[in-house]
Amino acid sequence: MLLERKHVVVIGGSQGIGYQTARLARQSGAEVTIVGRSLSKLDEASERLGKVHTAVADITDEAAINRLFTTIEQIDHVYIAAGSFIGGQILEGSVEQFRTAIESRLWGSVYVIRAAVPKIVSGGSVTLTGGLSTERPVPGAWVTAVATAAAEQLSRALALELAPIRVNAVSPGWTDTPMWDAIFGESKPQAFQEVTSKIPTRRLATAEEVASSVIFLMTNPSITGEVIHIDGGHRYV
Repeated sequence: MLLERKHVVVIGGSQGIGYQTARLARQSGAEVTIVGRSLSKLDEASERLGKVHTAVADITDEAAINRLFTTIEQIDHVYIAAGSFIGGQILEGSVEQFRTAIESRLWGSVYVIRAAVPKIVSGGSVTLTGGLSTERPVPGAWVTAVATAAAEQLSRALALELAPIRVNAVSPGWTDTPMWDAIFGESKPQAFQEVTSKIPTRRLATAEEVASSVIFLMTNPSITGEVIHIDGGHRYV
C-alpha cells in the first residue's frame, strides 16, 4: 500500500491513462480525486472505481481550476493526464484549433500547478504527460509535437523551481485508449496493426502500463526532472 493515507488528484481521470492511474492509486491505498469536463463520464468512472471524489473542471479554464483547488485542503500527488491529439498542416485550418493543444498541455498544466502546489505536502509530486511526438514528430501533427515537448520541458524546469516538490513526466507512445476511437473509428485496428508491426515490442502499451509508471514516479522519492518513455522503443525506429 505505497500510497496509503495519501491524496492523489488526477486531472483527466475519467478515462484512459488518467482513469487507470486513479484505479491503481486506489489499489495502493490512496484517497483519490478525479477531475474531468464531463459529469456523466466522471459518474461512470466513479461507479467503477468505488469510493473516489469527483469534480467537474476544464483544465483550460483557469478560474474553474482555481475554484477546484480551493475546495481541497491537502494534496500529496497530482497527475495531469488531460491532453489530446490535434492534427493538421501548419498552413491549413484554424489557428484556434491548433491553440487548443497548447492550451491544455502547457497553460492548463500551469493553471493546475499554480493552484495545486500550495496544497502539496512535503514529499509530494506533480506528474505531467508528454508523448512520443516530442522525439518522433510526424507531418500533419506539428502542434501535438510542440505541446508534448512543452509538457516534458516544463517537468524538467519545474523540478528545479518547485523543489523539494518533485516534478516528472511520462511520455506514452501509441496507447490503446478511447481517444483513438474518435480519431480512427472503424479503421483503428488497421492503424494499430501498422504501428505494432514496426516497433521493437510488436505491441502497443496499455493505459494501465502507462499508469503504473505514473504511480512509480509518485512513490519513488529520489526521482525528479525525469521523463519516462512508455513507447515500446518506437522512438528508435
